[in-house]
This record gives sequence, C-alpha cells and structure tokens, in this order.
Amino acid sequence: MKQGILSVIGNTPIVELTRILTPSHFRLFAKLEAFNPGGSMKDRPALNILRRGLETGVITGDTVIIESSSGNMGIGLAQACAYFGLKFICVVDSKTTIQNIRLLQAYGAEVDIVSHPDPLTGEYLQARLDRVRELVSITKDGFWPNQYSNFDNPAAHHKTMDEIVRSLDGRVDYVFCATSTCGTLRGCSEYIRDRSLATRLIAVDAVGSVIFSTQKARRLVPGHGSAVTPPLFNRDLADDFVLVDDIDCIAGCRRLAQTEAILAGGSSGAVITGIERLKEKIPYGATCVAILADRGERYLDTIFSDAWVAEHFGDVFDHWKSKTEDPECATVAS
Repeated sequence: MKQGILSVIGNTPIVELTRILTPSHFRLFAKLEAFNPGGSMKDRPALNILRRGLETGVITGDTVIIESSSGNMGIGLAQACAYFGLKFICVVDSKTTIQNIRLLQAYGAEVDIVSHPDPLTGEYLQARLDRVRELVSITKDGFWPNQYSNFDNPAAHHKTMDEIVRSLDGRVDYVFCATSTCGTLRGCSEYIRDRSLATRLIAVDAVGSVIFSTQKARRLVPGHGSAVTPPLFNRDLADDFVLVDDIDCIAGCRRLAQTEAILAGGSSGAVITGIERLKEKIPYGATCVAILADRGERYLDTIFSDAWVAEHFGDVFDHWKSKTEDPECATVAS
C-alpha cells in the first residue's frame, strides 16, 4: 500500500499510439506524465529537490521555498510543500493563467506576480528570476530550488528513463522529449550514456527558444523552450533536435485529442509534431517513445480554445481545421 500522495509520483503508464501517425513503419509509445498526482512530469523534480534538501538539512520546517514558474513546476512544488508543511512562494508573471494561479493557491502557496518584463531583455523569465533572488535575499531561511541549474532536477528523470526502458523490455530506439529547463533532457541523456544504451535522444525545442537556436522570438505556448539558456543544458545531451513553432504545438495537441483521445499540454503537441517531422529518418521497425509532459485541462483557455487561437494566429485555425477534416492529410502547414 502506498503512503501519502507523493508516493504515487512516477511509474506513469506507457501506451502505444496507433492512430495519430498512420501509416507508420515504426512503433510509437507515449509516456503519460499527466498521471502524476500534480498533473505533470514536474512532480518528479519538485519532490526530488525538496526530499534531498530535507535529507541534507538544507531545508528545515522553518524554510521558505521560493521558485519561479509558469505553471507545472510551481504546482508540483506547491503540492509537495503542502505535504511537507513548508511555506511556498511561487513567482509568476502576468501571462500566467488564472487556472494555474488558483491551483497554486488551492495548495496553500503564496503567489507573487511580476507585472513587467525585464527592461534589458524584454523577457518575463529574467524578471521572475530577479524577483526570486530579491525575495530569497530578504526572507529568513529562504531556499531557491532553482530548477534551471539544480542537478537534483535531472537526477529525478533517471527514473523516468528507467521506467521507459523497463516497460519496453530494454528495446527503445528513440526517445523524444521537449525542452524547457532541460532537466528531462539531461536526466534521460545521463541514464542512456551511463548504461551505454543505443537509444537516440531527440530534443524538441521551440521556434524562438534560445536552447538550440540563437534566433529569439515571441512564444505563446508555456513550458516549451526557454528565453535564456538553462545552466543544465549541454549541446551534446541530444543526438538530434527539431524546432517546432506554436501553431504546430496547437495542431499536435488537437490531433492527439481527436485521434488518440489523449488531452495533453502544449509541449506534448510539439513532441508529436517533432516525431512527424523526422519520421522518414526513423528506421523500419524501430521503437519510439514520446514523453508527454502534462495534462491538457490547463490549456482549455488557450491551446484548445478556438477564440484564443483565432485572436493570436488569425485564420490559421480555419486552415488547420480544413486539413484535419481530410482523412488523407497527416501534417499541418506552419
């Protein structure tokens, strides 16, 4: 019997996807991280960072946890802090959805909202990080988990990769994962290399992110890509990468829901599109895994909202809809 909600983090299911990429010359499986109790893969590093801090004495009952998050990591930390009885301040920005703010508050987190982007970079992320540093400096016993550089973040994903390998009896040819803090990417890469596996790790980054590109641009899908290069990132972590824009994230999410009945978040749509982009390079009979990071319910007012798509992308939604109604069409023009 499991004890406590945090004990069910991890060991998320893997299912085979048979409808979204057809016909296909390879097998495609999805690692469903939405089944974590906080709704995303960020539950894993949130728990690992706090647990390590408690074990080493860096975190005590009087510690105030302070972190920057656009959603999932904050929710994962809020859940874990509620369980451990720790005070948590989550620094968000004005683009954070009302739903995510309410989820944070439901767990008892204090929400600190940054209203203006950093004046030098024009980025909210930098402004949030600066605010975290300020709060830590003025808060007694303040602790910054710093998901962008804390090695307990990728360490949590050694288990993610181990679950994938064990579920598929060691036969994993390709793993596709989205980028953000690069915790998942680094953790999976370390696991693969430490065991000399033949698995190829493919990073799916956002157009406009500065992780695998230097061309910074406006991005609207949260949790995919980054406005700053995370300290956890190394160029050689991935065997290959693919860049996916916001429209393709939206299209991938909607196709997942309509073909596989999987309601997943923005980065999951990016991963599906990334696999489709590279499918001709994948050998016949290969086994591929898509890591789907979170739940789609948190994106009902954005990615799954026709009005939001039309507001931000114009008639591109009508173009996408007409193409998905054609059963012979397998791709979406970006």
